Amino acid sequence: MINGKRVLALIPARAGSQGLPGKNIRMLGGKPLLAWPIAAARAARLVDDVVISTDSAEFARIAEEHGARAPFLRPPELASNTASSIGFILHALDCLETAGERFDYLILLEPTSPLTEAADIDAAIERLDAASDDADALVGVAAMVTQHPAFAVEMDAAGRIGPLAGGDFKNLPRRQDLAPVFCLDGSLYLSKVDALRRELSFCHARTIGFETERHKALEIDDLVDFLCVEAIYHNLDIIRGASVETTDKAEPHA
Repeated sequence: MINGKRVLALIPARAGSQGLPGKNIRMLGGKPLLAWPIAAARAARLVDDVVISTDSAEFARIAEEHGARAPFLRPPELASNTASSIGFILHALDCLETAGERFDYLILLEPTSPLTEAADIDAAIERLDAASDDADALVGVAAMVTQHPAFAVEMDAAGRIGPLAGGDFKNLPRRQDLAPVFCLDGSLYLSKVDALRRELSFCHARTIGFETERHKALEIDDLVDFLCVEAIYHNLDIIRGASVETTDKAEPHA
């Protein structure tokens, strides 16, 4: 809870996955992927309840074993490859409200972004609540560094490439001269519940970005993504140590 407002963490985990079968219960660091956002949400100071939205009784059981509630199952029409996210989100809110449980904020935490931590969740909630006069939603974003759109190319039928923005390769800017740009990274989505019902989306004119640390920004869609996240997990101490060292060098003590 923050300033008297209740916060729901919703974990989506449908059974069907084409890119990586069984993705949401694939084991990482000794526990299934869907257990990672559950643990982060349960450890967050500002989250009042953690609920899973799934079409699978098995996934619901696993989620409950790791500390989430599973008060309903998602209907099949909201669990297909073509079903929209807002459908299962509103279904969850409606089921909970029918049971007399109302929330002011909803944060969506996907198992495919398992490195999101409790501190990220609390920081995101605090930021949106502090900006509530100007913003109704917040989403995780990652800086585009190595894949900055200024360096995007297009390829013609003969395989020849050229800058997507037009012009000549000789006129491409230096990376250090470019203004930063960001992409949605899937790490977290947060909204006021009334705005989510009104806008039917987390992204609209009153959405602010929450920059994610690079090692947390990779989203698991296929086996290559999973292996990359697994490698990051096994090297978290090194990554965190390097981050602290960089900060110390950038901000020397007086």
